[in-house]
Amino acid sequence: MSRPNLNDLQAFVVIAREGSFTRAAAQLGVSQSALSHTMRALEARLGVRLLTRTTRSVSTTEAGQRLYLAMAPRFEEIDHELAAVSEFRDTPAGTVRISASEHAANNILWPKLLKVLPAYPDIHIEITVDYALTDIVAQRFDAGVRLGEQVGKNMIAVPIGPPLRMAVVGAPEYFSQHAAPRVPGDLAAHNCINLRLPTHGSLLQWDFEKAGRELKARVEGQWTFNSSLPILRAAIAGCGLAFLPEDMVAQGLATGALERVLDDWCQPFAGYHLYYPNRREHSSAFKIVVEALRYRD
Repeated sequence: MSRPNLNDLQAFVVIAREGSFTRAAAQLGVSQSALSHTMRALEARLGVRLLTRTTRSVSTTEAGQRLYLAMAPRFEEIDHELAAVSEFRDTPAGTVRISASEHAANNILWPKLLKVLPAYPDIHIEITVDYALTDIVAQRFDAGVRLGEQVGKNMIAVPIGPPLRMAVVGAPEYFSQHAAPRVPGDLAAHNCINLRLPTHGSLLQWDFEKAGRELKARVEGQWTFNSSLPILRAAIAGCGLAFLPEDMVAQGLATGALERVLDDWCQPFAGYHLYYPNRREHSSAFKIVVEALRYRD
């Protein structure tokens, strides 16, 4: 049996991790047909099937899963060692991949890193907007961003923003036709703008708290989006009530484009944290990014 080269094995690991030839080909920078040919050749040389292909998905066979579990950590170690070697450069360099929600990416990561990166032209930042609780280790992200209460205990967590607070807002035009809600239960009579979460397709619940009493409201309305910026736009246009982070609606409140209700039911909660595994050595590029994002009172 001829020995497969490392490129073939790495391609297999990416396909197995992504569960898709399309996504794997995009990551590797090759065509899907070339990737399929590589996998067929690898399976022929090994004399065993590694992948089960259907029209909608790709999964590993028992042999493929065993090979993936053996090879994936080794390629990760190689990547870490290559990053360590880059430390001998005169200037910090490398790519830092971060998974974050849209709000965190726009309001925390972008403004803070924008100030720092011009001084480090060899550091590259890749931010993937994702509302799901992504497994950053499996997806090979260097770090992720979550609210403090969502970070796993086996991770290092660095606060990167102040406590957050949600706001229920609507346009003056909307309130000219609808009485303002006084308690969360009144939302049932309102046209509310929903956010659909990609994690499992459910709608975001509106969480409220007052005097130690917690309420979770499931609201209904004509509009549903999977992104917060269109929700803000719809609220300003008078399409209904929105439930958004306070800093997103601050300008609209200041200009009078939006009005706030249920203020006393919206309590502060733990803000965003950058989190990452505690078992690996980190490059100087990564350390610079962490310090740039670190929240200081």
